[in-house]
Amino acid sequence: MIRLMMIGDVFGRPGRRAIKDNVPALIRDENLDLVLANGENAAGGNGITREIAMEIFAAGVDVITMGNHVWNKKEIINFIDRESRIIRPYNYPPGTPGVGYGFFKTRNNETVGVINLSGRVFMPGLDCPFRCADQVVPVLREQTPVILMDFHAEATSEKAAMAHYMDGRVSAVCGTHTHVQTADERILPGGTAFITDVGMTGPYDSVIGVKKEPVLERFLTQLPQKFEPAAGLYQFNAVIIDVRRETGRAAAIRRIQNYE
Repeated sequence: MIRLMMIGDVFGRPGRRAIKDNVPALIRDENLDLVLANGENAAGGNGITREIAMEIFAAGVDVITMGNHVWNKKEIINFIDRESRIIRPYNYPPGTPGVGYGFFKTRNNETVGVINLSGRVFMPGLDCPFRCADQVVPVLREQTPVILMDFHAEATSEKAAMAHYMDGRVSAVCGTHTHVQTADERILPGGTAFITDVGMTGPYDSVIGVKKEPVLERFLTQLPQKFEPAAGLYQFNAVIIDVRRETGRAAAIRRIQNYE
């Protein structure tokens, strides 16, 4: 059995603190083979920098996936091609810096395939994620049956549709982006683990990570506001997935919600 952990959107400094506080102990106590985290909000709630990526890797995360905020810190363009552990959505146009999938070795030297895709409902208009999945999943399966997909999407219907479309072809479809962990984790009939949204690893007393006051002011006045990560308590949201190494079928999926 291969045990994977997918961490929900890491948001700002509180999210990075949560990673440092929780990941090393979980690797030890849960015998985790590979740890993934969505890092598109890791730098002040907006994008990622090389320094912050290295901080996340140093805490025990093996792979960072991204989303629609991937380019918000422009410096990523200068290093993403040299950092194979960062995966941006595969359905960006050809020639875009970075890669949308990769192969990674577990702590027991087994191979896991990872793919990152972005949804299109209420999201930027990228290539069709379903057709892109059709293109890349066979490439991944040539090397390993153990494949995890981070589907960074807004609409629950689009995420559920992708999970059913991929059922039996990938080990897990983990939804990210909404910053709210859903309680619908399950194993689909074909053996694919699915959760609509893994949730957020970041400020707990907030509006999906952001200080409450400017968000309320924006809703009340419709005037532009500066959004910043909230402070105080954090939440750590993740899922742990057990996958049969021979078949790539998921055996279990379990949510984690830690607060401090």
